[in-house]
Amino acid sequence: MILKYFLLGFLFLSTAAIAQEAPPPLTSNERKEVIDSISTILEREYVFPEIGKEISAHLQQKHKDGAYNSITDPIEFSQVLSEDVRAINNDLHLRVRFSPEMIAEWQNTISPEDSLAMEARQRRSGQLNNYGFQEVKLLDGNIGYLNLTGFYNVTEEAGQTAQAAMNFLSNADALIIDLRSNGGGSPSMIQLITSYLYGPEPVHLNTFYYRPQEDLSQTWTLPYVPGKRRPDIDVYVLTSSGTFSAAEEFSYNLRNLERATLIGEVTGGGAHPGGTRIATDRFTVWVPSGRAINPITKTNWEGTGVQPHIEVPADQALNVAQIKAIEKLLEKSDDDSKFLYEWALIGLQAAQNPVTVDKALLESYAGKYGPRTLSYENGKLYYQREGRNKYELTALDTDLFMAEGISGFRIKINVENGEITGLTGLYNNGHSDQNKRDQTAKIKP
Repeated sequence: MILKYFLLGFLFLSTAAIAQEAPPPLTSNERKEVIDSISTILEREYVFPEIGKEISAHLQQKHKDGAYNSITDPIEFSQVLSEDVRAINNDLHLRVRFSPEMIAEWQNTISPEDSLAMEARQRRSGQLNNYGFQEVKLLDGNIGYLNLTGFYNVTEEAGQTAQAAMNFLSNADALIIDLRSNGGGSPSMIQLITSYLYGPEPVHLNTFYYRPQEDLSQTWTLPYVPGKRRPDIDVYVLTSSGTFSAAEEFSYNLRNLERATLIGEVTGGGAHPGGTRIATDRFTVWVPSGRAINPITKTNWEGTGVQPHIEVPADQALNVAQIKAIEKLLEKSDDDSKFLYEWALIGLQAAQNPVTVDKALLESYAGKYGPRTLSYENGKLYYQREGRNKYELTALDTDLFMAEGISGFRIKINVENGEITGLTGLYNNGHSDQNKRDQTAKIKP
């Protein structure tokens, strides 16, 4: 039985109750039944027939040699089998699961009412994850940011969520799509999101070959999307070693189409779509039955991953992408937007290379500046306006600070002839205001 919720390995989690008691132990007959069933499925459906036979033979030989005889825990057995089915060609999509509750739920879905109930559970699972759209916002410098943790199949609700996210970001000056925690999903969501990055003329994204049907299918950008297209916007895609499957396809597509700059780590290396097959009443196997064929490279990222343009540790990728985006925008900016980009760049550069200010100098800044107060506490400088909250200051330079928690506001210390005379409040709209220090103080050496 083939159960394809997502073509590229991103499965809905079953909402069936998880058994609290330890499952019944394996018997020798069940071990043989599981191995025989998985072997048959692999020989019949694995994308590369000869490899499928080789994996099958490998399992049968290990069983014949008694490698599994001592395993009575079904969960341990599924983990060992997952390692063994990957041993021949390290296809990371291949996996065996112990899933008796989920199998029972699927097998008992025989009436229209059962199907509707399952669909409702799947829909609720998508809603709880907001269909992968975890964070959508504008960063300093009018940089759009989308944190996408999964490519859900484009149902009506998932499609509406994607459309809302892309339209929210439609006025950004550059776009960062964060796939560092994205384990895969459906080509249909790839198709929808990518369509916002091109004009109405269709662009060939990918071709898929499926062995069971001996079928080739293609995905293209859509001729129509609700809202605003942005074929002109610079796109940056963040990757990690955990970026996998459909998330890799999205990255690989845009890289080879020269539509995005990839920043981060080499991705996981899984390019074979497929689906979950029921092996027995307690075990399933996820079988890659197809392969991606990129229209430009005529190959895919299986086993190698997708190479980023700029390789940096995943936890640094966002900051690097923001800096690259701002620097590129500055190159073509006019006077109206230049200040906004420069403002953002100063903060990003300070985050990449933190500024250290001598404690004596910080202490000398402490004092009253009209309605504003700077205080020095435990080696840190704090800012507070009368009747408002206190905020820790982070140094952008030895005399320039940002207040953590106040967006678009910075403080510049005014110094004349070695004396601290006041401070200037700076705003990201270009405005500023000044306050004299109640009592001038000399800078401490």
